[in-house]
Amino acid sequence: MSTVGILLLNTGTPQSCRPADVKSYLTRFLMDERIIDMPLWRREILVKWLIVPFRYKKSARAYASIWTDKGSPLLANSEELVKALSEELNMKVAIGLSYAQPSIEQALNQLKGCINIIVLPLFPQYASATSGSCIQEVMRCISKWQVIPEITFHGPFANHPRFIDAWVESCQNIDFHAYDHILFSFHGLPLRQVKKQDRTGCCFKSNCCQTLREDNAYCYPAECVYTAKQLAERLGIVNYTICYQSRLGVDKWLGPYTIDTIKARRKLGDKKLLVFAPSFVADCLETIYEIGQEYKEDFLLMGGTSLDLVPSLNSHPAWVSALRDIILKEPS
Repeated sequence: MSTVGILLLNTGTPQSCRPADVKSYLTRFLMDERIIDMPLWRREILVKWLIVPFRYKKSARAYASIWTDKGSPLLANSEELVKALSEELNMKVAIGLSYAQPSIEQALNQLKGCINIIVLPLFPQYASATSGSCIQEVMRCISKWQVIPEITFHGPFANHPRFIDAWVESCQNIDFHAYDHILFSFHGLPLRQVKKQDRTGCCFKSNCCQTLREDNAYCYPAECVYTAKQLAERLGIVNYTICYQSRLGVDKWLGPYTIDTIKARRKLGDKKLLVFAPSFVADCLETIYEIGQEYKEDFLLMGGTSLDLVPSLNSHPAWVSALRDIILKEPS
């Protein structure tokens, strides 16, 4: 086994679908200053007195509806990916979660003794609330070590050809012509967070976020647009819409919102919709429940006949192979 270790990062999932565990998880998650970027006193009031008390029981029911014999789909999919990638690379591979078990610190401890640790947040598009939060925790944990090995942080891979290849290969059996319209639904972000990440001063001006360039390489909407356009081109999809889901609170988020897009497509007469969620590499609450259950139910109640979710990459062999090349920076 190589002395190079691979650390994969994700946000997390409740320990179980019991309300108490979901409440604990939501509190840890939402109290992260990168998730809700407000002063501590405001964040505590918002999270501990308003959001979590009124949300955790509903969230627990949502998690219960997707829980499997292996537990959380996100964790089960991640563990399968770790096993497959370890065999592919013949290296130590660990998964660390920001707000759950196995924690990032536990995962790093598994890799102690490695000469080089390669860190890859499993978020194709960069956001401070996801990649940034995970990387910050890695640095906090590593700072306590007596011997700090070489650490290599991988950036976002939304524009990596092998990432697009994996999606294309994983959905070869889908008949896209059977659907009236295709949605590319990405996880949303508050506009204030998108603007904070802007390094060029051109955020939302002159459609700058519609093109991914070197100077805006960490622009979240530009990365989303790039991913969707590449997938549409490779898959021969002409009629599609880019939209954003999982809005929380009353602040303005990236739009159009996925649910509003679904309503609009139904008003236009669409009866069969297909939804990609390319900001997720493992199926989880946001894909299986939010899209596969909530949005589907809403669309059917509007008179639609089907709303289907394209499964995420999970541990698909094409994704394992692509991830190997992304990690080792092999040419595509």
